[in-house]
Amino acid sequence: MGAQTSYVDAKLQALRDAMTECDDVVLLGSGFGGLTIGTSSFSVLGDEFPGRVFQPPISELAVAGVCIGAAVQGMRPVMGVQTSSFMFQGFAQVVNEAPIVHYGTGGGTSAPVVFHMLGGIRTAGGPQHSHRLQAMFWNTPGLEIALPSSPQDVYELLRFAILESDNPTCFIDHPLLLGTVGLLDTDLKPLPFGRGRRVREGTDVTVVATSIMVSRALEAADLLAAEGISVEVIDPRTLVPFDDGLVLDSVARTGRLVVADECHRSCGVAAEVIARVVEAGFSHLRGAPQRVTAPDLPVPFSAELEHEVIPSTAGILSAVRRVVAA
Repeated sequence: MGAQTSYVDAKLQALRDAMTECDDVVLLGSGFGGLTIGTSSFSVLGDEFPGRVFQPPISELAVAGVCIGAAVQGMRPVMGVQTSSFMFQGFAQVVNEAPIVHYGTGGGTSAPVVFHMLGGIRTAGGPQHSHRLQAMFWNTPGLEIALPSSPQDVYELLRFAILESDNPTCFIDHPLLLGTVGLLDTDLKPLPFGRGRRVREGTDVTVVATSIMVSRALEAADLLAAEGISVEVIDPRTLVPFDDGLVLDSVARTGRLVVADECHRSCGVAAEVIARVVEAGFSHLRGAPQRVTAPDLPVPFSAELEHEVIPSTAGILSAVRRVVAA
């Protein structure tokens, strides 16, 4: 039946189970998003799996290259980056090496490495530590992208990325999710990459939400229900591959669409999801879709100013009311 588990403990369990199941899984990094070696529960993995947990010097470019090379040689490496912004230092490896190994070798080999990072507007991260890189990664063919929103999904998706995927995966956890608690059932048959979840059924409007925005969408849906507005919430779970069918099926029934994601408004995740729906399901729409995103601005360090740019529950409420009233 499962048990109530914190997001960070579900992630730890996924790493432990993957390393138990496959001796080729190795971890490289100073920490794995809330699981910092020597200061929290992540240190137990070094004790349980000696010789398979490494703390290399801080050089994202070099460590990413080592992980890609290990993956090409048949290992299943996981690179831990505490903040996704640091991955800019390893961008050449992540976007210009790992995703083209399969293509460049004519399908002869691949690089199934997992680049694990924290990404999102995390509170006082400022303009240099609040980046959300999923839209940038989505513009790179060959990368898979996972955005879990719950303990169940972080467990399922991380295990799949490590053990099953044949492609390099950018695995992005939101720092504000780490302490959240939800049901984890490790005996459930896991959903693979490319399968989203309908986390709330509704009839009036579809809200597609990713990562931290899923909980905000559910909060908005509860408030809107009191107004007589029935909201369906869809969590795609992965951007690549993307569950177009689930989203289009929902929009075909509700006729309205709101997309909530923390990326910037221009060229962001929300823009791409709306473009896909308009291209493939325009006839189902009763009105113009709405985006709930961060504005095209750096994220301020000031708490008051940061609050103004965060895509919020209030923003989802306003967007839903607009599409319903149109």
